[in-house]
Amino acid sequence: MKRKVAPYEAEKRCQAQVILLHSWHMNTGQETWTAVDGFLDQSLLTSDPVLDAALEASAAAGLPAIQVTPCQGKLLQILAQLHRARRILEIGTLGGYSTIWLARALPPGGQLITLEVSQKYAEVASRNIARADLSSLIDLRVGPALATLPKLAAEGRGPFDFIFIDADKETTPDYFSWALKLSRPGTVIVVDNVVREGAIIDAGAHAGVQGTRRMLESIANTPGLSATAVQTVGSKGHDGFAIAIVGAHAPH
Repeated sequence: MKRKVAPYEAEKRCQAQVILLHSWHMNTGQETWTAVDGFLDQSLLTSDPVLDAALEASAAAGLPAIQVTPCQGKLLQILAQLHRARRILEIGTLGGYSTIWLARALPPGGQLITLEVSQKYAEVASRNIARADLSSLIDLRVGPALATLPKLAAEGRGPFDFIFIDADKETTPDYFSWALKLSRPGTVIVVDNVVREGAIIDAGAHAGVQGTRRMLESIANTPGLSATAVQTVGSKGHDGFAIAIVGAHAPH
């Protein structure tokens, strides 16, 4: 005879099964995302010793492995090429991996300015950029971006055609505000890490997520901006990016 299961015990078993199933899906999901990323890399991207060396040098120097994936780097390059960007601004250099992708999109006479707060990271990036033979196209500025951005404005270095923001998330709203000031009608602004494994929907999340939420709110409340955001999954987990194009009536 089957033992009759008490309602409370059945509920506990059900909860345990849901937790196990969720865990299985999470683990399988990440494994699948990583495998698909690898497949797409091998299928669509040619072997690139320069980019591989940049990743290896960054890892050897102890830099965090938070750079864009190869397919994401190629996406940035294609977006900049589609926009025929001649002047590119990057906020957050890290080891220069995305910098190299973007700089390769520049036409003759183009220039990229990239901002990095860490002297150590900037030194690694500078070597990676030199190895890629792109030093003549890239102006690497070291120091807090919020101190450097006003200097760029004062130097008349804007407006930029394409701006990529991938730095500390707490300050993202300020970076986006400066991106607008250094833009023109038609400037494309891309912001990385706007989903953070779904934490973006948590109003009580950590400061980095709060910064991203404020930035999204700013985008929504700024007239003349056309924007969207896309969730992504891959070897770096569940995240996403926002992309905006500056209109004629946006403040800049």
